[in-house]
Amino acid sequence: MLADLLKPDRTAVLMRWSQLIVETYPPDTASFLQREKDRFLNPVGYTIAQETGAILDELVGGLDSARLSRSLDNLMGIRAVQEFSPSQAVGLIFLLKRVVRDGLGSRVQESRTFEELLELESRVDAAALIAFDAYMKRRERVYEIGANEAKRRVGVLLQRMNRLYGGDIDLGSEEEGSGSDPNAHPGVSPRRGLRPVDPAAGPGPAGGPPAREPLDKRGNGR
Repeated sequence: MLADLLKPDRTAVLMRWSQLIVETYPPDTASFLQREKDRFLNPVGYTIAQETGAILDELVGGLDSARLSRSLDNLMGIRAVQEFSPSQAVGLIFLLKRVVRDGLGSRVQESRTFEELLELESRVDAAALIAFDAYMKRRERVYEIGANEAKRRVGVLLQRMNRLYGGDIDLGSEEEGSGSDPNAHPGVSPRRGLRPVDPAAGPGPAGGPPAREPLDKRGNGR
């Protein structure tokens, strides 16, 4: 079996595969990933080392789909938050084909070994598809977190505007922001016109904030 042929070279195959993955990073980053062995100081390098070993074992051995998917997801979780395109992120899976062929050397010429190698490469292709799905799900999550953070910042800004101008605007539903005004910002529904508060106007009713002048239809004070 191919697993038996690769067993003596497993460590060398994994080291070479990890090296090729690390080389996809900028030189300074790649140097750090290879040099630093502490898992807490170098979680990326640790994850690469751990998950490549698990992936190789599943592809040439038992092929536990759940474990394989979990390891691929962990690898793609790293690539999804870094500056990699989908092809660059998933490309590290295909590097295994090259490493295995180099590791087998002249033994590939044997008919039985060649057939098993083709089977392994088919599994690598299937793993790459799983990795692509995992990468896209991770990226969607990254975009979702970014969108939520943007909404939070807009909410803080509106609160500051309300305190400064005495207005009353908030983040409404998309329907509220999509009314007749084509220039209305989606998700923001102005409920009153904003005018700077005049301190000289005195307190409003019941000791509330200073009263604002009513606005006419054009938005001008009367």
